[in-house]
Amino acid sequence: MFEKGIRLLWLLAGLLSVVVGAIGVVLPLLPTTPFLLVAAFAFARSSVRLTHWLHEHPKFGPLIYNWQKHGSIDRKSKQMSMVLIVATPIITWFFGTPWWAIASQVAVLTCSATYILTRPLPPGERQECASAEACGRRQTTSVPGMSCRQYKTSHHQVSGILRRS
Repeated sequence: MFEKGIRLLWLLAGLLSVVVGAIGVVLPLLPTTPFLLVAAFAFARSSVRLTHWLHEHPKFGPLIYNWQKHGSIDRKSKQMSMVLIVATPIITWFFGTPWWAIASQVAVLTCSATYILTRPLPPGERQECASAEACGRRQTTSVPGMSCRQYKTSHHQVSGILRRS
């Protein structure tokens, strides 16, 4: 009895998340991906059928797959996120919101933008390095505008720091 109640709560949380995520597709100030990730989490604990439906959905499935398999966000989602992150404080300012609220919003959105931009691109969207032929193997980087050499250098520096700690 208790397990059925918990499953029902997960199911309701998943359904609510899908509804809010779907609204976020057409409403520019509401994010879609976080709600879909919550829905995938909730459905995995409540309904095999709805988990399958969400993973196979033509719009939502790839977002969830990229995040679960690669921890990545596709280029189009990143671009749309950045447009909305920049537009949100401007729109808020037009409504006459106090400066301290806009400053708080900018601080939170800056953290969000940093997180989004530092997530890798899915494997199919990573750019090829110009020097790939020179070393005889395929090299990719998920950071736009960063060469493979710069990426490797920064990656090795971070890896060395992590190994020492």
